[in-house]
Amino acid sequence: MSLQTHVGYIGLGNIGKPVATRLISDAYSVHVFDVDQQAVQSLVEQGATACESLAELASQCEHIGVCVRDDAQVESLLYGDAGLLSNAGANTVIAIHSTVTQERLLKWSDDAWSCGIFLIDAPMTGGAHRAEAGTLCYMVGGDDAILDRSHPILMRSAEKVVHAGGVGAGIALKLCNNFIQYTEFVAMAEATRLAEACGLSVDVLRDVGLSNGVVNEQMHMFVSARNSLAASASDEDMQQIFGAMGALGSKDLECAIATAAAHSVTLPTAEYVRDRIEDVFLARDASRPAQAGDCS
Repeated sequence: MSLQTHVGYIGLGNIGKPVATRLISDAYSVHVFDVDQQAVQSLVEQGATACESLAELASQCEHIGVCVRDDAQVESLLYGDAGLLSNAGANTVIAIHSTVTQERLLKWSDDAWSCGIFLIDAPMTGGAHRAEAGTLCYMVGGDDAILDRSHPILMRSAEKVVHAGGVGAGIALKLCNNFIQYTEFVAMAEATRLAEACGLSVDVLRDVGLSNGVVNEQMHMFVSARNSLAASASDEDMQQIFGAMGALGSKDLECAIATAAAHSVTLPTAEYVRDRIEDVFLARDASRPAQAGDCS
């Protein structure tokens, strides 16, 4: 019987849970940690091992995936006597899947290196449905040798792994990708408002946009779902359904803006989108669905 690689996963949220689930196999012994004990128990029932602490997980795993919300949460996992850097063995790989600032990512990697640990950036794109299907795209920053070690693990939940370059390149690529995506959402929402106010449907806009490459299916699905719900949902309902996604968009764009500033680059459009992305998700801005007969 072949020996299993011990893989840890921290953060069993919307994307992290299906990614960790796909790791459970004959090849990997999967160790999980999350404050949400229901999510942990769900993975245990499928064959994972629950860890009572970060230290326990770090001491047992050769590769650790981290999929939490932001810079502050990543740092709370890495540092301190009970953190990953103090308890992981030499040559352990820590893959940061979170959308964070490049500056902090580079610091974490340097600190890990001083502990004999390899910390790389490996954010993903595709959302929860593609995590479940195993068709994510990872954007990795790190040395070739470390990527070679990590590649089979990443491919359990991916159809593609893009090696962007050295440490920090993966998160830079992710921030650029997110900036484009959220800007597309804002533009699609406002264009749909104009189309519907003038008697056109979002589906006609989609037909033309798919033909010439201006619109993609994700843009269309976002605006169609948002507008359909906004037509009858209360503000509280919209907040419950879309609030977390809007807040995440604002956070991701702030990471892009902060990273740009560290490179003496300004992103005025990203600042504009950051300031309105939550309202766009919640349909409480000028791109809200048009009322019948409104072409003012």
